[in-house]
Amino acid sequence: MPPVQRIALADIAAQEMRVQGLEPDFPAAVLAQAEAAGADDLPGDGDIRDLRHQPWFSIDNDDTQDLDQLSWAEALPGGTVRLAVAVADVDARVPQGSPADTHAALNTTSVYTAAGVFPMLPPRLSNDLTSLHEGQERLAVVVEMTIDASGTIAASQLYRACVRNQAKLAYDSVAAWLDGQGPAPAAVAASAALATQLHLHDAVAQALRQWRHRRGALNVATAQARPVFVDGQLVDLRADRKNRAKDLIADLMIATNGAAARFLTERGQPSLRRVLQAPSRWDRLQKLAERLGTALPPTPDAPALDRFLLGERARDPAGFEHLSLSVVKLLGSGAYAAAGPDAAPAGHFGLAVNDYAHSTAPNRRYVDLVTQRLIKASLAGAPAPYTLDALAAIAAHSTLQEDQASTVERRVLKAAAAHLLQGRIGDVFDATVTGVPPKGIFVRIDAPMVEGRVVGGFEGLDVGDALRVRLRGVDIERRFIDFERV
Repeated sequence: MPPVQRIALADIAAQEMRVQGLEPDFPAAVLAQAEAAGADDLPGDGDIRDLRHQPWFSIDNDDTQDLDQLSWAEALPGGTVRLAVAVADVDARVPQGSPADTHAALNTTSVYTAAGVFPMLPPRLSNDLTSLHEGQERLAVVVEMTIDASGTIAASQLYRACVRNQAKLAYDSVAAWLDGQGPAPAAVAASAALATQLHLHDAVAQALRQWRHRRGALNVATAQARPVFVDGQLVDLRADRKNRAKDLIADLMIATNGAAARFLTERGQPSLRRVLQAPSRWDRLQKLAERLGTALPPTPDAPALDRFLLGERARDPAGFEHLSLSVVKLLGSGAYAAAGPDAAPAGHFGLAVNDYAHSTAPNRRYVDLVTQRLIKASLAGAPAPYTLDALAAIAAHSTLQEDQASTVERRVLKAAAAHLLQGRIGDVFDATVTGVPPKGIFVRIDAPMVEGRVVGGFEGLDVGDALRVRLRGVDIERRFIDFERV
């Protein structure tokens, strides 16, 4: 069978989306709304600050077009830093109840497959008019935080502003430069001020991260499979690993999401929270740690788990990614929940935070767009645009659709891997157990990076166990990759 083309994978992805209750195509009314939006018809209502002169910049993947966030920072006396994060004002282009909003409320998320991205909003909006492109004036909701030298957010405020991205940077080149492993990106080499901004951001991110780790945030290093195409033909699925620049942005977004949640609570507004309960399989985490010479407490304890992870990262850097994968699988998936202003905080076990609301990616996640509307209404002194019951329904549907999108991404990845592996039946691979459903187990191999089912010799295995497996067969149509234990 010939190698698979990107267009064939896209057809598979669209088919999988429909099966999982997601719509891969935009209705005509949505496309008409997007095309009718003019570049110069940006609403200017309300109290909007002019911050176009500030040194805003973005860091994302090289090929990303739907830019959701910008930031800039200023050093203050005593080691304190003022950090401002601007989030694209998507609501200004996608009014509540409009065709684009209705479609986004159905899918609730962009779907990232091996064939490409199926965006939540049409590209005319997400990749253009609601994207914080370099050199373009855009409306944004700004979260400004004062962060002391210990990583504590001492104060925060939210407001609307007009911003301009002064430099679009990419994760890999920024990370290499920060690590001293590569030259400065062109924009950084040309601007001492931008270089200073990056170093200041990096220091703030590390302080924020250390503050969370002192509270028990988990130190993990996981990777995602990234397809590699040559002339439209899939040639590999390689690991897309975290790096210093990705961690920097993640740390800033966690702080921003926390500030957004606290803002709504302090204003007496309802909100949507991202929650992750204490792991139900703590006993298995105890066994993993015990096998490596560490005793975890009898009940879930995030700081103790993080101390174990930090020790293993130092002891066995090469094997830490596999351990991280096992821990992440055992922690389970997060979920969305509606919260009234007087509700007890629903925490996030992995991040060690109590107040957490997704707010920084309104082009890509519907929950973030809803949160943006709640924030804008509060800033304007207007009633909340959603009731608590409506938020609860959005939370439940978004959690479901997120799981369905993950299923689509996993099945398309398997179809891609099945094409790559079809000539390797009988080959042996190192693998790590990633799941233990009632019938059989699932493992991940690293080259190509993909999960498959073990159909023979899996008795007594559990998440985190390492083993060697032989490729027994692939079924592209059924999205199966089957192994047997060696």
